[in-house]
Amino acid sequence: MFCLIQSSLFLSLGSLVSAQLYGGGAGSPATTTSASAAAAPSAPADTPGHVNVDVAFNEGFVFHPANVTASNGTLVTFFFPNNGLTHSVTQSSFAAPCTFLAANGSSPGGFDSGLTAGTQFSINITDDTQPIWFHCKQLGHCGMGMVGSVNAPPTGNTYDSFRAAALSIGSSEVQEKDNGAVTGGVNGIATAAPTSMSASTTATSSQSSSALKLLASVPLAVLGAVIVLAL
Repeated sequence: MFCLIQSSLFLSLGSLVSAQLYGGGAGSPATTTSASAAAAPSAPADTPGHVNVDVAFNEGFVFHPANVTASNGTLVTFFFPNNGLTHSVTQSSFAAPCTFLAANGSSPGGFDSGLTAGTQFSINITDDTQPIWFHCKQLGHCGMGMVGSVNAPPTGNTYDSFRAAALSIGSSEVQEKDNGAVTGGVNGIATAAPTSMSASTTATSSQSSSALKLLASVPLAVLGAVIVLAL
């Protein structure tokens, strides 16, 4: 009798686990949607020497966080979603928020991820006493306030003032050419073009998912019988 009770409890628990894995249960669809299955890259929590930023956070025309503080040697990494729309992290200036910071005389040009999706892009902070201004070059995005900064001052030329300047451009924003990634930069340097998310991370996630699906696909009656035999 005790074995039968254990088997019954196991079957009930197995049904609950199966429902959680595949979205079953009261009020839930039987399968997951393609949108939920295709998870976009998401910025992890900051760690010492690393600051992480979400591009188009919650599918909005924003960077999150929009203004960060980062000391020399810190890597600031931008995580781009893969939801059918490309974005960029393009260095600009406070005076011209929606225009790429081009080289001028002895002054080097800015960094630019180029329009991209499903990738990550990093800059290394080289002068934390000076602000870094950037925007998304996808037409219309900067004019809707999709701008950001690193080490913006708390007074004077603040991040809020920078964003207000971008919003004032609005629909008058001029389309910028996209020739791919540009390394280098001013006060922060990009040493490489955007890269895809870690293949090893993807593989590990895929293996874990496959293992869970295999477990859920085993007939629960067979698992219940195994428990009975083991007891």
